[in-house]
Amino acid sequence: MKFQLFAAAIALSVSVSCLAAEPSSQLTRAQVVSELEALHRAGYSPQDWVHYPDNIQAAERHVQSERANSQFEKKP
Repeated sequence: MKFQLFAAAIALSVSVSCLAAEPSSQLTRAQVVSELEALHRAGYSPQDWVHYPDNIQAAERHVQSERANSQFEKKP
Protein backbone atom coordinates (compact mmCIF):
# COMPACT_ATOMS: atom_id res chain seq x y z
CA MET A 1 0.00 0.00 0.00
CA LYS A 2 2.79 2.40 0.88
CA PHE A 3 4.55 1.60 -2.39
CA GLN A 4 1.42 2.37 -4.41
CA LEU A 5 0.96 5.67 -2.58
CA PHE A 6 4.63 6.51 -3.16
CA ALA A 7 4.36 5.63 -6.87
CA ALA A 8 1.21 7.75 -7.22
CA ALA A 9 2.93 10.70 -5.55
CA ILE A 10 5.90 10.42 -7.92
CA ALA A 11 3.61 10.15 -10.95
CA LEU A 12 1.70 13.24 -9.84
CA SER A 13 4.85 15.27 -9.28
CA VAL A 14 6.24 14.25 -12.67
CA SER A 15 3.02 15.17 -14.46
CA VAL A 16 2.88 18.56 -12.73
CA SER A 17 6.50 19.29 -13.62
CA CYS A 18 5.86 18.30 -17.25
CA LEU A 19 2.94 20.70 -17.44
CA ALA A 20 5.05 23.47 -16.00
CA ALA A 21 7.82 22.79 -18.52
CA GLU A 22 5.61 23.20 -21.59
CA PRO A 23 6.81 25.90 -23.93
CA SER A 24 4.71 29.03 -23.90
CA SER A 25 4.79 29.44 -27.66
CA GLN A 26 3.42 26.83 -30.01
CA LEU A 27 4.76 26.21 -33.49
CA THR A 28 2.45 27.07 -36.33
CA ARG A 29 1.75 24.67 -39.16
CA ALA A 30 3.71 26.91 -41.54
CA GLN A 31 6.76 26.80 -39.24
CA VAL A 32 6.66 23.00 -39.09
CA VAL A 33 6.32 22.75 -42.87
CA SER A 34 9.20 25.19 -43.32
CA GLU A 35 11.42 23.17 -40.99
CA LEU A 36 10.57 19.91 -42.77
CA GLU A 37 11.35 21.47 -46.14
CA ALA A 38 14.70 22.69 -44.84
CA LEU A 39 15.51 19.20 -43.57
CA HIS A 40 14.61 17.69 -46.94
CA ARG A 41 16.85 20.23 -48.72
CA ALA A 42 19.65 19.26 -46.33
CA GLY A 43 19.37 15.64 -47.41
CA TYR A 44 17.04 14.11 -44.83
CA SER A 45 14.70 11.42 -46.10
CA PRO A 46 12.15 9.85 -43.73
CA GLN A 47 12.19 6.78 -45.94
CA ASP A 48 15.82 6.10 -44.96
CA TRP A 49 14.83 4.53 -41.66
CA VAL A 50 17.90 2.28 -41.58
CA HIS A 51 20.13 5.26 -40.72
CA TYR A 52 17.41 7.07 -38.76
CA PRO A 53 19.06 8.91 -35.92
CA ASP A 54 22.21 9.72 -37.83
CA ASN A 55 20.56 11.07 -40.98
CA ILE A 56 18.17 13.48 -39.26
CA GLN A 57 20.85 14.68 -36.85
CA ALA A 58 23.19 15.40 -39.76
CA ALA A 59 20.42 17.27 -41.58
CA GLU A 60 19.60 19.29 -38.45
CA ARG A 61 23.27 20.25 -38.04
CA HIS A 62 23.37 21.31 -41.69
CA VAL A 63 20.22 23.44 -41.33
CA GLN A 64 21.53 25.04 -38.13
CA SER A 65 24.83 25.91 -39.75
CA GLU A 66 23.04 27.41 -42.77
CA ARG A 67 20.88 29.52 -40.47
CA ALA A 68 23.91 30.65 -38.48
CA ASN A 69 25.74 31.59 -41.68
CA SER A 70 22.76 33.50 -43.04
CA GLN A 71 22.39 35.42 -39.76
CA PHE A 72 26.10 36.19 -39.77
CA GLU A 73 25.91 37.53 -43.32
CA LYS A 74 22.92 39.75 -42.51
CA LYS A 75 24.71 41.55 -39.67
CA PRO A 76 26.33 44.86 -40.72
